[in-house]
Formats: sequence, structure tokens, C-alpha cells
Amino acid sequence: MFVLFTLTIYGSKATIVKASEIKFSNQQEFENWVIINDTVMGGKSRASLLLQDDMLLFAGKLSLLNNGGFASTRRDNATVEWLTAQRISIALIGDGRSYQFRLRTNKVFDGVAYVTNFDTKAGELINIEFETNDFVAQYRGRLVSNAPPLNLADVSQIGFMLADNIPGEFQLRIKSIESTTK
Repeated sequence: MFVLFTLTIYGSKATIVKASEIKFSNQQEFENWVIINDTVMGGKSRASLLLQDDMLLFAGKLSLLNNGGFASTRRDNATVEWLTAQRISIALIGDGRSYQFRLRTNKVFDGVAYVTNFDTKAGELINIEFETNDFVAQYRGRLVSNAPPLNLADVSQIGFMLADNIPGEFQLRIKSIESTTK
């Protein structure tokens, strides 16, 4: 189980909210997520986020035009602080495509992400568990051999990316993200 601290600012007051998992049952959690697509480098992919049926809907169209080829979302507005996690479990409904689950830590510079790939089943709710050895350190799709080993207690940011080199529509519904001990 993990503890999640969310810093929320209302006017000049800041509060810390503790939770055992990330769920998308309210607008507050939804507002922590942002889109980052290949358009930052001239690509043409598009994506959007919606809060729908207590799930985060990440959907759009992947394009390979102008050297593009990725669409992503990450929890950016509120840092994740997992203290004693050994595994991460995600519950989601996919479209049959292969996605990446991406973690960033506070131990390496911003560009390095710890990445693992997972396949989805079109229209089926699935639960996928990951351990630290399932992730590899990458920077812009290239392996980083000198990155420190992933420690889930160091994770400060989580996200999902589609970069399967197959242009077209996509849709990923994320129900929950949970961290547990063995």
C-alpha cells in the first residue's frame, strides 16, 4: 500500500490529502493530469482527457506525420510520493493497443523515465501488476544504462504514453493506480 500526498492550493491555503490509491471519481484528481504530445516537436498527434464514468479517458489520434508518433498524459500538477511500495497495479480498459506506463523519480534529471510496456484488450477491464524490475530507464526512447535502479519510494510522477508506431484512433480508460507491498 502507498500513501499519496497531494498538495492542493485554495487561495493562499495549502492542504495535504492522503489516499491509498489514485481513483478518478472526482474532478480534483482529474485536474492533476495533463497532455503532452509529439506536437512539442512538430508532430501532429492529438489527444484529450475526460473524466467519464469514474475513469480517466485518454483518447485521440496518433499521427506519424512530421516525425511524430507519440501521445501521452501524466500526473503533473501534484507530485506522487510513494513511501513503501513494491508493486504497482493499474486497472484499465483499453482498445487492444500497446501502451507504456511511465514513472519519473526525484533522483534523476527530468528527462529520464522508467518505462514498461503493456498490452490492452479491447473493451475489457484488466488489472496489470508491475514490479520494479519490469521498468527500464529511458530518455526520449533510448535506454539509459547509468540510471540508478528504480525505487518506487522515489517516484514523483506517473503517466501513460502511446508510441506504437501505428497511426490512428486510440482510447485508454484508467480506473485506478495503486501501489502495494508484496
